[in-house]
Amino acid sequence: MLTALQTCPRHLLVCEKSSFLQERSRHSAHVETHYYNYCVSICLPECRLLPEKVKNIIDDFGSYYLVKNLPVNEFLTQEFNDRFLKKGLFYALSYNTRIDQDNVAAVLPTGKLILSVNKDTYEEMGLQGKPSLYSGKKAIRYIVTIDLSDSSMSPDGKKFQRVKWALTEKKPLALDFLVSWDPLDNSEQPSIQSYYSKYVVKECRFQVNSNVSRDLLCPVLKSDELHGKEGTSCSASEVFEWLGAISNEINCNNESNSFISSFCCPEPSILVEQAHVCTVTGFITPTKIQKLVKQLRYVSFIVLFAKARLKILLHCTCSPLLNNPLTDDPLLQSALWMLVMCCNLVLDYNNQL
Repeated sequence: MLTALQTCPRHLLVCEKSSFLQERSRHSAHVETHYYNYCVSICLPECRLLPEKVKNIIDDFGSYYLVKNLPVNEFLTQEFNDRFLKKGLFYALSYNTRIDQDNVAAVLPTGKLILSVNKDTYEEMGLQGKPSLYSGKKAIRYIVTIDLSDSSMSPDGKKFQRVKWALTEKKPLALDFLVSWDPLDNSEQPSIQSYYSKYVVKECRFQVNSNVSRDLLCPVLKSDELHGKEGTSCSASEVFEWLGAISNEINCNNESNSFISSFCCPEPSILVEQAHVCTVTGFITPTKIQKLVKQLRYVSFIVLFAKARLKILLHCTCSPLLNNPLTDDPLLQSALWMLVMCCNLVLDYNNQL
């Protein structure tokens, strides 16, 4: 039993080395394909206060919404398509639903409606789907994907009529949804509150928490030594664990033989006088994260490295909402991903469970 407790759960750490200047850099693709995030944490070494432009980006995150008891068939209407899908990036995810037990629904900015339902619901709906990865050998859950932007989903089409009948009359589904919408332009657009005025809509604000760590030891990471080299650099896995501790405000200034906690900063390391850690929680879309990463790139290269000549790490950690139908996609099952900026390189970590 004690041996089992000392063993880490099965996991896979994927590390990619890239540069913002590379045309094929995958950092943007990683951000854009993680549609639903509930937490973003950034760590800025040698910063007592958040840079003004970074603070402005976070302040401009605005709001997201919780729509209570919203029928899934509301996403099928032509009005919804014209107002939201064609004019911006729309995100919706069922709230307080468990991916392995409850019926779960999501709308992607690509215009796809994805349903993860149990076997009884699937059979009652009568729509075509595929077994969920959570089913095991015997299918007990199914994934149904409906492309709302497809030409066959026009109001006059047979496919549209069948889907509408399935979700309106045969097996109506109504769930609480977290909703966010990023319009493509700044012109006057319909609001979520006004569009769903006949339902209970709650406006939610993002929670921002900041703290400053003093005399912080930071591990040395070199882009050409990601496996680490004794006395020269730490490995990517050691840095990944350290970053997780910093994001969760865990004290790393311990002795290796300490009774209370033996976790300490990996060696070799450098000492920084202070580091600002800022955590934002809420329903965070990739568009907001892209703007934040773009500004952090400016901060890391221009302010921290070009001005102060500091060879230390700046990182942005994102925690996705796991109870969404996309966890059925092996490529999108990551429980945590982060960008680590070091000089002119970006190291992209993808921790897949």
